[in-house]
Amino acid sequence: MARNPVTWYIATPADGIIEMSREAGSPVNLSASVGKVIDHPNPCRNKWYDESRFSYFRMVKRVGEALEDTCIWPVTWPVRLWIVEPLGVTGNWSQRYYPYRLLSHQIRVIEETDAHIALGPAGRDVLNVVQQKIPERAARWAADWDADPEGMRDRKWNWEQCGGPTCGSGRWADSLATAVSHNRRESAAQTWIEHLARNAVDQALADTDASMMARCYAYSRATGCAVAAQHQARFEPYVLDALRGVGLDSPLPATA
Repeated sequence: MARNPVTWYIATPADGIIEMSREAGSPVNLSASVGKVIDHPNPCRNKWYDESRFSYFRMVKRVGEALEDTCIWPVTWPVRLWIVEPLGVTGNWSQRYYPYRLLSHQIRVIEETDAHIALGPAGRDVLNVVQQKIPERAARWAADWDADPEGMRDRKWNWEQCGGPTCGSGRWADSLATAVSHNRRESAAQTWIEHLARNAVDQALADTDASMMARCYAYSRATGCAVAAQHQARFEPYVLDALRGVGLDSPLPATA
């Protein structure tokens, strides 16, 4: 049986320039090279060893890892995602530890593809959470904390450590999501998602007087909601509700 051809990906900032090449002083613009073959401007002589920050083209066949090791900082959106074809001699640091990676000194830029798939199969839903839902909720999360820091600290601890009758603990759910991301080769996607979620909180609270602890609480809620969107088709509500912190937004129980 013939195998399906492998698709290789490279991620860049919005201008299409490989960030490592920019930092090395020899910018390679993929957006200006669609359909063309690009030779590395300064290839290393020892394959495959980093003689400089940009010794070879780096590409991945597991799209959930396309945002790993891109040097794009700070984390931002949008990015651009390119399908490329490695040409000539190719290599890797280690087939055992990096079976999804490939290094080469020559590529052909095939086409640009939808960048959201770098955030996993549910990338569009993740972006909806980051761009729409987190900005709507961040101020409430922060206000809840600052209105009752001691009470919210206890509730957050119970959520993280114990969970509830209908969901697991927050820490357990987070560790499970991290493990699944690793197994699915979406570790870079999850890391990027968490950064985008925290950035959304920062923007939503930029003009508020929310305390630092309130911001930290909002970060935890935001990253949990975004990672739940990443894995929404994989987990049952018992896990997803734990990630989202279901119950933390409900009113405090009345005291006698």
